[in-house]
Amino acid sequence: MSASENQEIRYNPQVVEAKWQQIWETNKTFRALEDNNREKFYCLVMFPYPSGRIHMGHVRNYAIGDVIARHQRMLGKNVLNPMGWDAFGMPAENAARQQNSHPATWTYANIAFMRQELKSMGLAYDWDRELATCDADYAHWEQMLFLKLYARGLVYRKNSLVNWDPVDQTVLANEQVIDGRGWRSGALVERRELSQWFLRITAYADELLAGLEQLPDWPQTVRTMQANWIGKSHGLEFAFAIDGLTETLPVYTTRPDTIMGVTFCSVAAEHPLAQRVAATDPKATAFIQECQQTGTSEEALERLEKKGYDTGFKAIHPLTGAKVPIFIANFVLMSYGTGAVMAVPAHDQRDFEFARAHDLPIHVVIQPPGAPLDGATLKEAWTGPGTMVNSGPFDGLDNETGKIKVMETFVERHLGQQRTHYRLRDWGISRQRYWGNPIPMIHCPQCGVVPVPETELPIKLPEQVDFNVQGNPLDHLPSFTRVSCPQCHAPARRETDTMDTFMESSWYFLRYCCRDCQDAPLDKNRVDHWMPVDQYIGGIEHAVLHLLYARFFHKALRDEGLVTTDEPFRRLLTQGMVRKDTLSCPNHGWRYPKEVQTSAGGELVCCECQQPVVVGRNEKMSKSKHNVVDPAELIQSYGADTARLFMLFAAPPQQDLEWSDTGVDGAWRFLNRLWRMVRETAPWVADIPPATTTPENAELKTVRTKTHETIDRVSRDLERFQFNTAIAAVMELVNAGTRWLADHPLQEADPVAKSILRELAETTVQLLNPLVPHITEELWQTLGHPRGLDQHPWPQADPNALVREQMTIILQVNGKLRSRLQVATDIDEETLKSQALNDSALAPHLQGKTIVKIIVVPGRLVNIVVR
Repeated sequence: MSASENQEIRYNPQVVEAKWQQIWETNKTFRALEDNNREKFYCLVMFPYPSGRIHMGHVRNYAIGDVIARHQRMLGKNVLNPMGWDAFGMPAENAARQQNSHPATWTYANIAFMRQELKSMGLAYDWDRELATCDADYAHWEQMLFLKLYARGLVYRKNSLVNWDPVDQTVLANEQVIDGRGWRSGALVERRELSQWFLRITAYADELLAGLEQLPDWPQTVRTMQANWIGKSHGLEFAFAIDGLTETLPVYTTRPDTIMGVTFCSVAAEHPLAQRVAATDPKATAFIQECQQTGTSEEALERLEKKGYDTGFKAIHPLTGAKVPIFIANFVLMSYGTGAVMAVPAHDQRDFEFARAHDLPIHVVIQPPGAPLDGATLKEAWTGPGTMVNSGPFDGLDNETGKIKVMETFVERHLGQQRTHYRLRDWGISRQRYWGNPIPMIHCPQCGVVPVPETELPIKLPEQVDFNVQGNPLDHLPSFTRVSCPQCHAPARRETDTMDTFMESSWYFLRYCCRDCQDAPLDKNRVDHWMPVDQYIGGIEHAVLHLLYARFFHKALRDEGLVTTDEPFRRLLTQGMVRKDTLSCPNHGWRYPKEVQTSAGGELVCCECQQPVVVGRNEKMSKSKHNVVDPAELIQSYGADTARLFMLFAAPPQQDLEWSDTGVDGAWRFLNRLWRMVRETAPWVADIPPATTTPENAELKTVRTKTHETIDRVSRDLERFQFNTAIAAVMELVNAGTRWLADHPLQEADPVAKSILRELAETTVQLLNPLVPHITEELWQTLGHPRGLDQHPWPQADPNALVREQMTIILQVNGKLRSRLQVATDIDEETLKSQALNDSALAPHLQGKTIVKIIVVPGRLVNIVVR
C-alpha cells in the first residue's frame, strides 16, 4: 500500500472494533490461568443485575475496571478480570407477572443481550469464568455453604420484627430501607413480626471493626461508614424500678453523664410493659397498631413525627428516687438494646422533640462554655461536650470524666454494669419470594427444623409456578412444600423462604477463581492463588450493604477452612455517578431532548404545548426523568473507544461525571487526529526502528524528551487512577507530533528524525491502549507489529531523555496566551523577563501600554500585566 493510500483510509470504528473484538474472542486473549512464575492481579468490577440493558453508569464503571486490568497486564502481571450476573431478585419475578413469562426466561434473555453490549465495549474479560447466580451449580454450592455455616452455629431462626415491603411482598434488611421506603419498590415500609432466618454477623463485629484498620487502600469514607454501622459503644446498663410493679425497666445508655437529666422513659410498642398496658387499654392498642405501620430501620424512625402514649406507670430514678412517666414511643425499637430508653430531652434531639410535643420537663445537666443554657428557653438539644451541672455530687466535672464517675458509682452501689454494645444487628436473610435461592431446611412436627442432607442438594425451584397469587408463590405449591423429614421420615414441610440476594454477592468473587470446580463450592488452591481481589470497583451505595456482608462471609468461610485470607478486597475504588441535565414541562412532565425546541425568543419550550420547560442541572441519569443516554446508540454512532475516552476524560473516577455532548464530539475528533497522525507516519518509518538514544539536534531532542516525559506522567497517573490527566498528557504528545509533522515532511526527513517520530507514534499508541484498545491495536498493526499490544510490555521512560536543556515558556499579556519562548532550563528570572519583553510577538500587545508588573511562574509561564 502506498503512503497516500495508507493516509486516505478513514477511521471507521465499527469495522475496527468488530475486527479486534473477534480476534480477542477467537484467541481467548484475556483468559486467565494460574501461573506461579508471574505476579497475579485480580481486578474486579461489581457484577451487574441483568435488568435488560446497560446504562452509562455501567459504561463508566466497566471502562474504569478495564483500564486498570489492561494496564496491569501490560506491566507483566497475570491478570484475572472476570464478569458475571447478580441474577436473582424481585424485578425478574415482577416482570414474570407483567409479561406472563418465567423469571428464568426473562433473566437469561437479559443476560444474553447485556453480554453482547459489554462485548461491544471491548472489555478484556475472561468470559470462560462467566457465572450467573441463578445457575443451578451456583445455587447448589451456596446451599452447601449455608449448611456449613448452620452447622457452625452461624445460622439460626427466630421471630423478629422485620421491615415488610407491601409492594414486593417481602422482608427487607435495615440497610435496604432508604428514607423509610423499600430500596427497589420505593414503597413505604411496614413493621411486622415474622419467623426469619439470620446469619450471626454480630459474632464477627469486633473483627469486622478491627479489620478496617488493615484496609488502608479503601476510601476513608467507606471505612467510616462501616465503622459507624457496626457502632461499637461503651456505656452503662442498669434498670429503673417501676412504681407499683415488681418488674424493672432495663436500659442501656452511652451518656451516663446525663443521668440527672432524665425526665421520662420510653419503651417500644412491642415491649412487655406496652403489651401489658394494651391488654386493658384500647387506646394503647390502637397506638401500638399505628407504630407497626412504620419500618424497623433507624433512618425510618428518625423521619417520623415523634409520638407517644402515656402508660400511666412511673419509673423510679436509681440515684434520686424521682418518679418519671413511662411512654410507649413510636421511635423506640424492641430490637435495639433493651427496647427501652432513658430520655434526657436537654441533651438528645429526639427526646427534646418528644418532650416539647408532650409538655414534659427539660433539665439541663451539661453546660457548654459561654452563656448558660436554660431548659425553658432551649431551642434544640445540646449534644456537645461541657461541664456537668444540676447533677449533685458530679457537678463541676467535665462530661467525659463524668461518664466514668457515674458508671463507677453505679457499679459500686450494685445498681448497674459497664457494657460494650454494638449497633450492628444479625443479618436477616429470609425473603418471601420465588426467584431466589431456596433455603435448604425442612420443618418437621417431630424433629423441629432439620437441614436438607448435602446429598439431596441442590434444592431446585419448581418451573410450573403461578405468579399471580398473593405473596410467595412457593407457599402455594404442595409439590414443593410437602416432603419427608430426613431424620424420622414423617411428613414434613420444606422451607419456602429464599435467600437475600446479598448472599450471592457475598462470595461470587471466590467462585470466579474456580468457576469450573464441579465437586465443591471452592477449589482452595486456586482461590488461594488469586485472592484477595487486588482492585475492587463499585458504587459508594454498597459501602455498608454488600461490602460489609462480603467481608463477614469471607471471614466465616476462612474459619470453615475454605479460604486463607482475612479480607476479600485489598484495594477499593468507588466511582462517581453519571449526571445529565433534565427537562420537565408543567403539562407533560419529563421530556426527552427531542421533545423540546427553542422558541423564536430563544427559550426552551415543549414541542407539544409550547410551554417553557424547566432545566434541572446535572441530575443523576434516570429512565424516569428521561435524561438517559443509550450506550448502544452512542457506540453505534461514535464507537466504543469514543465512549470510553469521553467517560475516562470527563472527570476523575471518584467524582461525578457531568454528561456533555460536546465532550463526546471532542473525544471523537481526538481519535481521528490520532488516526491521521499514525497513518501519516507509518509508511515513512516502516523500515526504521524506534529511537533508543537522544539525538544532538535540539528540536528532535525536545520531541524525544516530550515522549518520555509523557511516559513518566501517564505511568504515574494510571497508578493513581487519574485517567483524565493521563489522557490530557497523551493529547499534548499527539499535538506535538502533529505540529512536527506539519513543519517537517517525513519524506524529506533523515533516519534519525524518522526514528524519533516512530518512537513518538508507538509510545502514543501504547499509552492509550488500556483506555481505547481497538483503535490502538489497529494502529499498532499499521506500524508493522505482527503481535498485539497485549503481548508487549508497558513503555519505560528513559532517564537520560528526561533531562531537559531547554524548556517552553508560555508568554501571556493580561493572562491571555500571546506567544511561546524556548529558553535554557537554568535561565534566571531577570534574563527570562528580558527575553519575554523582547519577544516580537508581544510587541503589538505592549505598544502604548504601561507595564504594571511581570509575574513569573518558574518553568511554566511569564504573564505581563499592562494597562
